[in-house]
Amino acid sequence: MGLQCGIVGLPNVGKSTLFNCLSNAKAESANYPFCTIEPNVGTITVPDQRLKQIADLVKPEKIVPTTVEIVDIAGLVKGASKGEGLGNQFLGNIRNTNAILHVVRCFDNENIAHVDGSIDPVRDKEIIDTELQLKDLEAIDNKIDKVKKIAEIGDKEAKSIYDVVVQIKRQLEQGKSARTTKLDPKQWDLIKDLNLLTAKPVLYVCNVDESSVVDGNHHTERFMESIVGEDAGVLFVSAQIESEMIEMDADDRELFLEDMGLKQSGVDRIIHSAYELLNYITYFTAGVKEVRAWTIVDGMKAPEAAGVIHTDFAKGFIRAEVIAFKDYIEYGSESACRDAGKLRIEGKDYVVVDGDIMHFRFNV
Repeated sequence: MGLQCGIVGLPNVGKSTLFNCLSNAKAESANYPFCTIEPNVGTITVPDQRLKQIADLVKPEKIVPTTVEIVDIAGLVKGASKGEGLGNQFLGNIRNTNAILHVVRCFDNENIAHVDGSIDPVRDKEIIDTELQLKDLEAIDNKIDKVKKIAEIGDKEAKSIYDVVVQIKRQLEQGKSARTTKLDPKQWDLIKDLNLLTAKPVLYVCNVDESSVVDGNHHTERFMESIVGEDAGVLFVSAQIESEMIEMDADDRELFLEDMGLKQSGVDRIIHSAYELLNYITYFTAGVKEVRAWTIVDGMKAPEAAGVIHTDFAKGFIRAEVIAFKDYIEYGSESACRDAGKLRIEGKDYVVVDGDIMHFRFNV
């Protein structure tokens, strides 16, 4: 299951620097607007110590972590929804992502230009929100035009879709994002083809100076007040610190984080938060050929989880052999877990738990 996050924000807020840290790619980062024109894409591994712990016991030929694809989308500006600053192209790039990492500048530095001349993360956020909302409103109005007449002559599905899009339109016209609309999962499914920008889950990344990375500053205080009631995550990250850590070895990085009062790097926190945002969990397969991490949605049953490996696994599912991660580590191998009665046989209704180590039996 792929995870693609789009990094958005105004020009010169630290998006490309953060992208470079996340992907260890070398996207051009410069002190002028629209430095990024084509979206840079980087595939990064999801840090998970459990994968290493399993591999240390199994000693496989290959270790395969799960991955996240990060898309660095060019800086948006006021008027992007109408095409300003190549806005339509950039908004199209966002539409294909699963989640949005919205970077806001929360640091002062007179040597780094701001497109609007001053540092105000609340204003910056509102500019981006407005452009995304306007683009969604355009899509909603088009949908209303298509389904209204069909709904009026008694088509039940069209009536259901019409009711949903009218509710979303009401929210957008109030300057609120589509995700704030109170809809159940079935109602969201009715309009999933619209792929609305403001329906996507959002993680706000406050790019701060080194001294503010733990507790924030006056900019982050204002920003936090402005998003009360939003269903979104927030992290304080210093893109500058993260860029410095790229060049360090693992031991130096650990000491550096400890000195800063941090348990994890900003990069790791962003990736884990993106996972939580999308309600993702990880299960593992373990054998001498390969130890591998697999991403699924929390709540998936065993056949669906098997289908992530291959659709044939889901179609021909018979049963799953399951070992809890803590048991696998405690007993040291699959055979030891089996002997201790810690290997369970689960059927089609089993809901996979984060960290499960699984082996699927299926008919071809």
